[in-house]
Amino acid sequence: MFLTKQDIHHFQPSRPHPNDPTAPLREGLQQAGHFGPAQLAGRTFPMACVALEITQRCNLDCTLCYLSDLAETVRDVPLFELKRRIKMIHDHYGDHTNVQITGGDPTLRTVPDLEEIVREIKAHNMRSALFTNGIKASRYMLERLAEAGLDDVAFHVDVTQERKSYESEAALNAIRLQYLERAAGLPLRVLFNTTVCADNVHEIPDLVQFFIQHAGPISLASFQMQADTGRGVLRERDATVINQQSVIELIEEGAGTSLPFDLPMIGHPDCNKYTAVLTNGKTTVPLYDDAPFFTTLFQAMAQQEGDWSVEHKVLPRALRTAARSPRIAWLGMAYVLRKIWEFKSSLFLHKTPKKISFFIHNFMDAEKLEGDRCNSCVFMVATARGPLSMCVHNAKRDTMIAEAVPSKPGQQAWNPIEAEIPTAGLPYKKLKGRLRAQQAEARKSA
Repeated sequence: MFLTKQDIHHFQPSRPHPNDPTAPLREGLQQAGHFGPAQLAGRTFPMACVALEITQRCNLDCTLCYLSDLAETVRDVPLFELKRRIKMIHDHYGDHTNVQITGGDPTLRTVPDLEEIVREIKAHNMRSALFTNGIKASRYMLERLAEAGLDDVAFHVDVTQERKSYESEAALNAIRLQYLERAAGLPLRVLFNTTVCADNVHEIPDLVQFFIQHAGPISLASFQMQADTGRGVLRERDATVINQQSVIELIEEGAGTSLPFDLPMIGHPDCNKYTAVLTNGKTTVPLYDDAPFFTTLFQAMAQQEGDWSVEHKVLPRALRTAARSPRIAWLGMAYVLRKIWEFKSSLFLHKTPKKISFFIHNFMDAEKLEGDRCNSCVFMVATARGPLSMCVHNAKRDTMIAEAVPSKPGQQAWNPIEAEIPTAGLPYKKLKGRLRAQQAEARKSA
């Protein structure tokens, strides 16, 4: 049963819980029947991430795009409002929350603006990630942002971006290597995002092999399945070809091993699938393939507050937890010995195994939103009135991005749109996606 247009219209941003920030997400997952022992969301963290959209502008015109037809007419959110939203994120979810600095493409803002945003997130003891197509993310910019306290950079690269002379994911690996080189040596985790569509789904195994070959420098690879939302010319996917199970099988083919994608769980299983592998270049094995050990460990560690998103912070806490529990210590020892045995054939390489994670995002079509998934969302957008599920936000993006916001005391509210401009009357250079395609077709016919 999908939400009606009226349901979507009345769907409100979440409110902070005064005593337990994990409570709203936990209760949503409990109502959906997905708060089992393997669930991390609502147990070890109150929210997986919150998108802070600092601009609606973009320097690409992707065939799949969640942005609005209005995007190029919307002014950039001013710093005073962004700082208010950063505080709002912290008020809702507390320390260590992952804040995605995104857009549009955030690198279209100035470097000083980006530095100030990163510092503000850091001042609230939260983690920041720059989500960009990488075109303007120069080495200079990354150095400045790393110095300001940026934690992660996520590069979005795939065939939907229609970059000239790059017609396949294999060809685009050259750009991925350029981006890796730009970030090399900086204290940044590097992530890569790939939108999955009919044009590249067959390339997933080779792409997974590329990511595994660069495990270590690459921390996580995310695959986002095509969804019917936004302004892109591609709409609803063929679900018989692109679905969670088919993408899982293609990732497993690339990794050369079966992988448990429900341990741990990160939110609603129809929305997110997560796994990780250890690899030394020759041997690749699943990391989370021992349910008794990891579910026991996660539940014990959930009693401790801390940052769950960085391995070097989590591992010492895991060891301390095991030291206090003979059962966890025994299970952990058996697990480690089994991993050593799995690497036995390649131990002579003298290469320390590296970890890389794989994430599958199954965003919903704008007109096919499921209530239980929206109510247990782990991927929020910081709107003017509070954090809102990304899928709900996309479904009513025109309204959300055009909303006037409070300004300084005694001043008129700031309005993202100077005047009501019919999208049909926009200049050609400001058209993207379907509107640009329609205008181009009209020009051909004229």
